[in-house]
Amino acid sequence: MPSDLTAVCLVCTLKPSPAESSAELLGSQLMDALEAVGVSGTTIRVVDHDVKPGVEADMGDGDEWPAIREQIVAADILVMATPTWMGHMTSVAQRVLERLDAELSEKDDLGRPNMFDKVAVAAIVGNEDGAHQITAELFQALNDIGFTIPAQGVTYWNGEAMGSVDYKDLEETPPKVASTTKSVARFAAHLAEVLQSARYPVPVEG
Repeated sequence: MPSDLTAVCLVCTLKPSPAESSAELLGSQLMDALEAVGVSGTTIRVVDHDVKPGVEADMGDGDEWPAIREQIVAADILVMATPTWMGHMTSVAQRVLERLDAELSEKDDLGRPNMFDKVAVAAIVGNEDGAHQITAELFQALNDIGFTIPAQGVTYWNGEAMGSVDYKDLEETPPKVASTTKSVARFAAHLAEVLQSARYPVPVEG
């Protein structure tokens, strides 16, 4: 595995720092698993930054998205970590997708959409149903933007329905979640390595 692969994890919890976050915990575990296979990276709690609404790369007037965007552009792997609220991803995660929409018109050195050759995976937590729906919505949007999704590219935990125990409250990580997280990291790193040496061609213009 090449040592120069990098990842950025966008934690889309609704809780600003320093509040504990189950989404950040699972996202951090995935980042640790990536590090174990040679991928370095950083984690950003999006709600701690003034990310303006909009679909442009820079919305001006104090918008902090451009600095986050720079890290995404520089990384090989994007990790989206979100809790489940009312069966859906958070509004923070949705805003990230809306801001990433601008990348469809941003081109790389080959004239392709900016996020080509980048991998995206997800980490989802919640004590209500919704992980599969969120995965479908996230992956459709991210793939549309240009990211490539690896096989079985999501790790998630669903607690007891209407329960009060969060992922961060567990005494230990469930073995199946731990093994899935490690697998997602391996698959993401493998795919990122492949895309480094075999880049996508330029799209055919209609």
